[in-house]
Amino acid sequence: MFKKLFLLGAFAVPFVFSAQETSKQSKFSIIPSMGYAWRTAKMPNSISNEQRDYIKGLKSGLNFDISAYYHLRGAAAIGLKYSNYSASSDGKISVMDESGNIYTGNVNTKDNITFFGPALMISNFSEATRHKIVLDMGLGVISYTTKTGTVKGTGSNLGAEINFAYQYQITDNFLIGPKFGMTAGTLNKMKFNGQTIDFADGQKEGLHRVSLSAAATFRF
Repeated sequence: MFKKLFLLGAFAVPFVFSAQETSKQSKFSIIPSMGYAWRTAKMPNSISNEQRDYIKGLKSGLNFDISAYYHLRGAAAIGLKYSNYSASSDGKISVMDESGNIYTGNVNTKDNITFFGPALMISNFSEATRHKIVLDMGLGVISYTTKTGTVKGTGSNLGAEINFAYQYQITDNFLIGPKFGMTAGTLNKMKFNGQTIDFADGQKEGLHRVSLSAAATFRF
């Protein structure tokens, strides 16, 4: 009888241990990050040097994003992703009207680009290592808002994001590390103070950017 109980226990212990390990596996991950981003669209060749310097102030800015994922079996997870890019620029701009008169004034522009949509993540979170690699991809709506004085422009289109991150596991539920990201999107038209403007080829608003951030992962 004792031998039978011992053999039964030998088979049961690994099963219980495996079941406990499975139950401890985190099903949800929330990944916020904060960093800096650079817009990659080229500036028009026809603009003046002062306009070029002014636009340069809008070509880089703060980048924040947050993702929430539900982990499936294996390495895949599905969820939602949101990101926000913001930049501003101050300067003195000169413009010429149809009569040839030149007007100069101080201006300020604030830009904001957001992305929101479903996303897929591939990671090795389930592996027994503190060094985690994360790749996620999202496809959704990218929106752009720009405001200069009393003029406000808005537009949206289909956009995409892809991120690659390294996360070091501090505890079972907290990880941290660097993340590199890319965002893509182009606007064919925008509304300025309610009036729709269609962009010609070569004048479309490119919203592409690359980002470098510090990311944290909270698992539960």
